[in-house]
Amino acid sequence: MRWWLHRLAAAAAFLAAALALRSPAPLRFASGGRFKVALFADLHYGENAWTDWGPAQDAASDHVMATVLDADKPDFVVYLGDLVTANNVPIPNATLYWDRAISHSRRRGVPWSTVFGNHDDMPFEWPPEWFSPAGIPPVHCLSAAAMQTSGCSFRGTPRIELMKTELNRDGADGLSRSSVGPQELWPGVSNYVLQVLSHEKQQDPALLMYFLDSGGGSYPEVISSAQVRWFGNQSQSLNPDGRIPELIFWHIPSTAYVKVAPKSKTEICKPCVGSLNEEDVAPQEAEWGVMDALAKRSSVKAIFVGHNHGLDWCCPYEKLWLCFARHTGHGGYGDWPRGARIVEIAEKPFSVHSWIRMENGSTHSHITLS
Repeated sequence: MRWWLHRLAAAAAFLAAALALRSPAPLRFASGGRFKVALFADLHYGENAWTDWGPAQDAASDHVMATVLDADKPDFVVYLGDLVTANNVPIPNATLYWDRAISHSRRRGVPWSTVFGNHDDMPFEWPPEWFSPAGIPPVHCLSAAAMQTSGCSFRGTPRIELMKTELNRDGADGLSRSSVGPQELWPGVSNYVLQVLSHEKQQDPALLMYFLDSGGGSYPEVISSAQVRWFGNQSQSLNPDGRIPELIFWHIPSTAYVKVAPKSKTEICKPCVGSLNEEDVAPQEAEWGVMDALAKRSSVKAIFVGHNHGLDWCCPYEKLWLCFARHTGHGGYGDWPRGARIVEIAEKPFSVHSWIRMENGSTHSHITLS
């Protein structure tokens, strides 16, 4: 076995043992029979950290999330990939920026989950301007005492290290519901399913939320056939008759999004709903059956992705909905106003309602998805 497989196996064993020791409170529909989720997509912390612009964008991203959390008071937060711009992070470990991203939920006692995007574990990319006569600008790395190392290493941080640090930091409060997926799905890591229990029938799941690693960064942008088989096994085990509604979350849109997309830079017309349509869909590199598997299940109501900063629409696809979140972070490309998609699920009668909450507090693009 190669050395890196030994390392991954050891890390997985450590995380499994750590998770076994903690028993976070189960997710549950509130007393009013509702469960509200905020989606924070493409935060891109740590971008251009050596400039004045970079830290200012991170502070602005802090403000967006604080506005959304305080206005909508969600029961759960999904960090929908690209929490950090690892290819721009000139410190030994991107986990510091990762921790800053999720700290807003932690401080408010809101549980969360994370999925990986294509920028989260990218290796450092040397800016071409650093090779100009001006040279490399002063780069402020954290102190050796804080990092237990010295200087800047200009390296990416592997997915497994990011997840390990999140779960270690979460500790006794148990707010993180993220998980390391089965080893046979690696190099994908964020593959797991969460149950939301009924308010009325305390031990019965009333909603299933599936999280899939759509790749990118250290490996191709794709949901593998192994992940499709894993989803099939999980859904048959947890929901064999399809009675429990299911929602799906990953970062990079599938090729199905291309099929239903309104023509870029045109008005979004019904049945699609949204306000931002400023670019073409940038899909995964290949399709290995995930959309066929999801479309066959009437219990799957919607898929939510990030990645495209200039899109925030929802469009129907067969019997389900394909939705973009809203670009939340001030890092990353595009100067469109930032915000977050909110998804509110009612248990009885079951329904899924969604809207966009903007950084100025306003809302728009209300839609019923089920």
